[in-house]
Amino acid sequence: MKALVQRVSCGSVTVDGDVIGAIGRGLVVLLGVREGDDDSAARQLARKTAALRIFPDDQDRMNRSLHEIGGEALVVSQFTLYADTRKGNRPSFIRAGDPDLAESLYRTYVEALRAELSADAVKTGRFGAMMQVDIRNDGPVTIELCTDAD
Repeated sequence: MKALVQRVSCGSVTVDGDVIGAIGRGLVVLLGVREGDDDSAARQLARKTAALRIFPDDQDRMNRSLHEIGGEALVVSQFTLYADTRKGNRPSFIRAGDPDLAESLYRTYVEALRAELSADAVKTGRFGAMMQVDIRNDGPVTIELCTDAD
């Protein structure tokens, strides 16, 4: 699994003109699943996300986590994180997990992140929907987290 984590001052997801998820200070997490991923990987990635120390402390060093700042998370499924562009200019998504696996692990990740933070602190997009994601990246700070062995 792969999460592209962006530290934000705010973020939101809109589907069909309706805002379905919005957060203030926290993390927008673009989450990708590939074949071979499992529930254990989803839970491990959620723990890592919640504990990631990328928020400034009193000395302005990246030393605080979502736990410590009382921040929120907005999780958006993003199969394109597993795009393969080594051959040609058209991405291949053969490494991305099939939709049933991806949706199941997306839900496992979200529930594990809610267990780490709180149910109210974690918002989501809509799996499989065409979404508009507004991100006000703070820093900018963008970190890739992976459970992939290779």
